[in-house]
Amino acid sequence: MRVCILGGGTAGWMTASALSKKLKNIIKSVTLVESEAISTVGVGEATLPHIRLFNETLGIDESAFMKQTEATFKLGIEFCDWGRLGDKYIHPFGDFGQTINGVEFYQHLMKLSKHGDYGVLNDYAFGIVAAKNHKFQLPKEGKTALQQAFGYAYQFDAGLYAKFLRRFSETNGVRRIEGKVVDTLVDAKSGDITSITLDDGQQIAADLFVDCSGFRGVLIEQTLKSGYQDWSNWLPCNRAVAVPCERQEHLSPYTRATARQAGWQWRIPLQHRTGNGHVYWDEFISQDEATSVLLSNLDGPALDEPKQLYFKTGRRNHFWKNNVVAIGLSAGFLEPLESTSIHLIQEGITSLLELFPHETTSALDISEYNSRMALQFERVRDFLLLHYVATKRDDSDMWRYFTNMTLPDSLQQKIDGWLHRGYVQRYEFGAFLPPSWVAVMMGQNLCPKNYDPRVDNSHFEQVKQQSQSMRADIAGAVSKAKTHADFLNVIGAASNTERLRAK
Repeated sequence: MRVCILGGGTAGWMTASALSKKLKNIIKSVTLVESEAISTVGVGEATLPHIRLFNETLGIDESAFMKQTEATFKLGIEFCDWGRLGDKYIHPFGDFGQTINGVEFYQHLMKLSKHGDYGVLNDYAFGIVAAKNHKFQLPKEGKTALQQAFGYAYQFDAGLYAKFLRRFSETNGVRRIEGKVVDTLVDAKSGDITSITLDDGQQIAADLFVDCSGFRGVLIEQTLKSGYQDWSNWLPCNRAVAVPCERQEHLSPYTRATARQAGWQWRIPLQHRTGNGHVYWDEFISQDEATSVLLSNLDGPALDEPKQLYFKTGRRNHFWKNNVVAIGLSAGFLEPLESTSIHLIQEGITSLLELFPHETTSALDISEYNSRMALQFERVRDFLLLHYVATKRDDSDMWRYFTNMTLPDSLQQKIDGWLHRGYVQRYEFGAFLPPSWVAVMMGQNLCPKNYDPRVDNSHFEQVKQQSQSMRADIAGAVSKAKTHADFLNVIGAASNTERLRAK
């Protein structure tokens, strides 16, 4: 089986790394075609914890990877002004508190809150308290189960990550070819692509093509006409302006998303700089105004000229069609509110590995792949949309638009179950577990009418004592943890130790 990957960037080189490593004795050859003249989007700097498994299965050393990609640790995402102006909460990677008598702690906290001040949900998550104090430690270093009940991801320079994986891939036999596609040859009988022709006349033949060509979808769309499901009615933000700036004094182990009048602004602290961007809906704000909002809300001086990005949220009708698999932006795009872009790349690669064809592609495998990826995209869509509709804001046209929206049935059912009794449906496929849904819904004041009746089986005074013990356990452990910058220095992950200490 010969594989040709069209396009580099994060998607292309993640795919090349995984195929060359995991299917080394199965694939005859892996060729990646990319052009230095075609720029990549490169805004996906924040990730979800799943990326750790991807790196680990490739045998990548965490400290070396972080040092070469200017990476920092990420304990979650801080959301500012989403529920109401002035509100602030963190969506962590992990659960809140510990179950009591088999019932999730947040259910007990809803009852406790009716009888006094027992803190907010954020007080019961180690990752959140550590993030607020710019602290970090690995879960395995926790001395109690509560201190270990969190996950972490990374914030890194996507361009450096692609270069890192290119070196890794080439070591594992991947051949890189410089060039642009000017033509494709399609078999008239099967509809499969047999080869692509580059601008220098070179022809690349393959049995399976992976389209990582970005929004253009050179193979999956321009050639095979997959079609696109436009989700702009649910996620209407269609523009972004991005710019790096000097990083601030504290090296924060979390990403920030601040709601604006016609969109939202991201802030991603790396070792060498801070990544910033303003995602917006151009119906309610001009490009110049959006850029002005971004530049006036930076931590420090801008390090480059603002870069404009244009997109349409949605997904391909077919992620895998004939002998072409679309991964990355060629498969679809959902705005980066919850750092899901790289995760969806990873899901595409993982499913491809599991369903990789033997000698020829199978209609059953293609159908299964498309079903899995459709669910992944739709459930991420619902989770992102939740942030916009779980709000009390009505101070601008954009926010008023969301208050009158008819939601996808899948999301409406999720919200209805939550409002009735604090129940969160579990998925087999989907990036976000119930604690993530709880974090956003409670963080944005979408509170259930009732708590789980099983809570009343627990003795109230004992629950009070347990809750106080949980808060003390977390607070005490965080006070002893290293600062985020010091931790990077200690494990050898800092690209410039003196700079981190100086800051």
